[in-house]
Amino acid sequence: MSTDPTTGTPVDPAPVDSTPVTPVTALSVLDLIPVRTDQTSADAIAASTRLAQTADELGFRRYWIAEHHNMPAVASTTPPVLLALLASATQQIRVGSGGVMLPNHAPLAVAEQFAVLEAAFPGRIDLGIGRAPGSDPVTSHMLRSGAAQGSSSVDTFPDDVRDTIELMSPGGMVLDLRGRSYPLRATPHATSAPETWLLGSSMYSAQLAAALGLPYVFAHHFAGQGTREAMQTYRAAFRPSEHLAEPKTFGIINAVVAETAEEAERRALPYIRSMIRLRTGQGLEPQELVEDAEREGIAPEHAGIAQAIRGSWAIGTPEVAAAKVRELAEMVRTDEIMISPVSSAYVGSDPRRVETREETLRLLAGALLPR
Repeated sequence: MSTDPTTGTPVDPAPVDSTPVTPVTALSVLDLIPVRTDQTSADAIAASTRLAQTADELGFRRYWIAEHHNMPAVASTTPPVLLALLASATQQIRVGSGGVMLPNHAPLAVAEQFAVLEAAFPGRIDLGIGRAPGSDPVTSHMLRSGAAQGSSSVDTFPDDVRDTIELMSPGGMVLDLRGRSYPLRATPHATSAPETWLLGSSMYSAQLAAALGLPYVFAHHFAGQGTREAMQTYRAAFRPSEHLAEPKTFGIINAVVAETAEEAERRALPYIRSMIRLRTGQGLEPQELVEDAEREGIAPEHAGIAQAIRGSWAIGTPEVAAAKVRELAEMVRTDEIMISPVSSAYVGSDPRRVETREETLRLLAGALLPR
C-alpha cells in the first residue's frame, strides 16, 4: 500500500478506471532540442523554432521544452529563455516547460520567470514542474551551489510546488515574519497565471498531483511502463482544488512517422541507438544521422533492449502510428496526446531544420486531428 506524499497516510490501491474514452482531438509537442552530429547549438535551436512554427500552423495545442543539463545531445538547458523565443516566433500555440526541474531552482526564481512569460504572452504559458534533477550529480551540485539557503530540494518538493503557484498568482504570497505581514509577488500586478502541471514517472508524482488538485502528466515516453497504474492512482485519489475541479491529463509518446514503414524505421534508428547507450551506462553523444546509424546498426546483445524501447513508440506509416497514439489515449483516458518527434535527419540535410520531425507532425495531424 502506498502513502499520500503530503500527509504520509496510507492510500488504498486505485480501482480500475472505466470512464469512456474520448477520441483524440488535440495534439501537442515535447521537444528536448536534440543536437545532431552536423549541428551547433545555434542550428538545433533554429530547427526547433521551425518545428514549433510547424506545430502552430497545424493547430497543435501545446509546445513544451524539457530541462536537461550538460548533455552533448540536448540543448534544452533553460526552458524560460527558450520559451520566450518560441512564443515570440509563434502565434497561437501554448508554450511551456516539460518540465522545469524544481529541485534545481528557488521557487521564487521560477515563479518570476513564468510570471513574466505569462504577462508577455497571456493565456499561452504552461509551467510543467518535475522533481528529477535532469542532470548528473556534479552538474546538479553546480546548479545549486550558488543558490541561497532555502532553495528548492527534493525533500521540500510539495511545499516548493505550492509556493511557486502562490507566488505567480495575482494576489501573491503573504509571509508572516515574527507577526509582521510581508507581501511577496512574482510580478507587481498580474492579471492571470500560467497553467501549472505536475510531471513524473512514479506513483509519488501521481499521488502528489492528486493531493494538490493539479493537472498531471506521466512520462510514458521515457518510462514505457507503469502508465496505466499511475493514471488510475491519480484519478482515484484526486482532490478538487481552486486550480482544478476534476482530473486533467494527457499522454506523451515518442513518434517517428513517414510515408512508408521502412523510412520510419530508418529515421528512428539513431534515437533508438541513443537510448541503448543510455540504458547500458554509456554517455549520450550528439544524435547520429540516419546513414551513420545504419552503418553501426544494433549489436546482437542489444536487440532485446531495442525491441523493448520501440515497443512503446509510435513508429510507422500515419495509419500505424495513429493507431498507437489512440491506444495510449485509451490507456490514459484523455483526448490530448503530446508527441515527442524523435526522427533523425539524413546526411546533407539543412542543419537549421529537421524536416523529418516536421513530417512526423504533419502526417500525425492529418491522420488524427479533426478537419
